[in-house]
Amino acid sequence: MVESSSLGEDLRALRATRKMTLEDLAQKLGRSVGWLSQIERDISTPRLSDLRQIADIFGVPLSIFFGSAEAPEVEKGRIVRAAARRVIGERDAGLVETLVSPDLTDSFEMIHSTFQPGSHRSKPITRPTQEVAYVISGKLDIWLDDDAFTVAAGDSFRIRDASYRWANPYSEPAVAVWVISPPVY
Repeated sequence: MVESSSLGEDLRALRATRKMTLEDLAQKLGRSVGWLSQIERDISTPRLSDLRQIADIFGVPLSIFFGSAEAPEVEKGRIVRAAARRVIGERDAGLVETLVSPDLTDSFEMIHSTFQPGSHRSKPITRPTQEVAYVISGKLDIWLDDDAFTVAAGDSFRIRDASYRWANPYSEPAVAVWVISPPVY
């Protein structure tokens, strides 16, 4: 039987993907290594204010630490039903993302993104990741570094060692599924 991940496992996975030691994170939090170790082993539960601080340090939405839906034991950590996906926040106005992966403990994550009509990210973002996105529906304008592209349903694109930004000036939502390694949410 496979168990679903816990808050502690998700926290440990985020810390590991950022190549941060327990000591590094404990120091940034102003907490002891022992306290943090108990959180990661699910012996203790952090306060909401601690989770906010952790989310800020990792640059992830607070919502990533909540929302694991109940599932039959045989599905936990293995199957993610559409209605049970974790909402990982609206990082930009008009962008809604959910975690398709069962948890954050793999060397990659899958994200379902919906870009609402008229939404955009005007400031480029650069992440220490390799990402591939597959557009399921709609159209999306993307900029990889300074190169502009329009991608539509059935197209895919890769982001590696590049900044990117996006816009959906079209009348329909654009929906894409991303594979990101290492996990960033």
